[in-house]
Amino acid sequence: MITIYHNPRCSKSRQGLQALENSGKEFTVKKYLEDIPSEKELKDIIQKLEISPLELVRKNEAIWKELYKGKSLSDADIIKAMVTHPKLIERPIVIKNDKAVIGRPLENITKLLGN
Repeated sequence: MITIYHNPRCSKSRQGLQALENSGKEFTVKKYLEDIPSEKELKDIIQKLEISPLELVRKNEAIWKELYKGKSLSDADIIKAMVTHPKLIERPIVIKNDKAVIGRPLENITKLLGN
């Protein structure tokens, strides 16, 4: 099963979606700004990405700079911040079975689909 966490307003996310469509494989689209992932779901995604929660944060977002930057935050705090403000989640994220990638660069998605 393949899932893309997608933001239609993001050009990189649209490119990721296009790559999935071009692959001919079946996939599910999850618009994460509308269908916000739970803390448990985010923890699972982070584990599949094999990164720390902070690496999934879009640190240039105004919300991050205003509310969180420079503060001492635990992994749980960072995950809660992403659930509260899903705009902070890096995108697109593509999950295939027990592996996941952030689709920046787009080649990450191509490599994942090849597995």
